[in-house]
Amino acid sequence: MRIVSLLASGTEIVCALGAGNALVGRSHECDNPAWVRSLPACSRPAFDVTVSSREIDTEVNRRIRAGEPLYYLDSDLICRLEPDLIIAQEHCEVCAVTPADVERSEGVLGGARLLALSASTVGGIFEGIRQVARALGREAHGKQVITCEAERLERVRRETSGRPRPDVTLLEWTDPVFAMGNWGPELVEIANGQPVLGAPGVYSSVIAFERVREADPEYLVVAPCGFALERAWREREVFEQYPGWRELRAVRSGKAAFADGNLFFNRSGMTIAGTAQILAEILHGVVLDQPTENVHWRWYQ
Repeated sequence: MRIVSLLASGTEIVCALGAGNALVGRSHECDNPAWVRSLPACSRPAFDVTVSSREIDTEVNRRIRAGEPLYYLDSDLICRLEPDLIIAQEHCEVCAVTPADVERSEGVLGGARLLALSASTVGGIFEGIRQVARALGREAHGKQVITCEAERLERVRRETSGRPRPDVTLLEWTDPVFAMGNWGPELVEIANGQPVLGAPGVYSSVIAFERVREADPEYLVVAPCGFALERAWREREVFEQYPGWRELRAVRSGKAAFADGNLFFNRSGMTIAGTAQILAEILHGVVLDQPTENVHWRWYQ
C-alpha cells in the first residue's frame, strides 16, 4: 500500500494506525508526527497566506465565487509516487485539499482510490478513523485507537467534573470573527465548560464582534484555523482594534487566551484529546500529562 495524504488529520490517523511507513507523500500542511515533514509535499496554497487575516478571508471568498482553486496539487509528483490511496477531505473547501481539487488536477488519481473524510463532531472524527482503518485493512487496530482516544477524553471529563462550569467562547478566525462550531463546543463541554456562540456539529460561522461583547463570556479562547501559536498570538493586535475589546470580562479578568489552532483546535485528527486537555488547563488549571501553557497556548495580558 502506497498512500498520499493531502489532509493533515488523515496523515495523523494513518500514523496512529501503525501504517506511517506506507505514506509516500503529504500535503503542505501535514506536520504531525514531525517526521512526516521529510515526505515530499504534494500541495501548496494558491495564494500568499502570510498576509493579514482580513486579506486571507477576502481572497478565499473571491476565489470561491470565481471557481478558482485554493490549493495547487503537484500532479506530476503524485503520479510519480504511484499511490494506491489518496486521502482528502470534503467537510470544508477552505481548510484542506478536497476531492474537487483532486479531480481538477487531471491524471492525479490514475488507479488510486480516493478517500474523502468529513467530520463535524467527535463521533465524526472517530468515524474517519474507522474509514481509514478499513481502507488499510486494519479494522482491529482502528477500534483500539478509537477506544484509546475516547478514554483520554473521558479522563479530561472525569478530572474536571465537579468544578464550576464557566461560560466559554471559542473563536477560529479574527477578521472577520468566526465563532467555532464543529467539535469545538463538544470539547469545551468535555472540559466542563459551557460553550456560548458556537454550536456543536454545525459549521463555524461569521459573527459581528458585537455578539462577543453581548455574550461577554468568562473565558475567551482564540485559535485561528491554520495558525500555529506564534501566528495566533500576533492576531491579538486585530482584536485590540475592535471597540469594547478591553471591556470584555475575559480580558479584564485575565481569562482570554490565544492558542494553536493549526495543530489542535481546528484539526479533526489525533489531537482532539490534547485540545480537551488544553481547555482543562485554561478553564480549571487542571494539568494532565504535562503543562501546555506557553507551549500550545498563551494568556493575553
